[in-house]
Amino acid sequence: MPPRKRQPEPIAAALENFLEDSGLSERVRQAAVIPDWGRAVGSAISAVTEPLSVTADGTLFVAVKTHAWMSELTMMERDLVRTLNASGRHAPIRRIRWTLMR
Repeated sequence: MPPRKRQPEPIAAALENFLEDSGLSERVRQAAVIPDWGRAVGSAISAVTEPLSVTADGTLFVAVKTHAWMSELTMMERDLVRTLNASGRHAPIRRIRWTLMR
């Protein structure tokens, strides 16, 4: 008996299945905060920052243009984390670590 041919499936479903099977879906969900950054923090903060990466434990690394902004954003970290997590579009962010842009 010849092997059964599988029915075609939408690429989105195939990708979702692959990510789930490989254990990468949670990391992809965590990384969704990066494209959401500008919308979540607003244009003023977005203009002087660049989200870089998210670790598996929920630490978001963000580059900042100046030391002054880094100080200001450090004081705002709790509110920014709360704002980022309010959307529910990505895995929770637990902390933000700031680094100076090079």
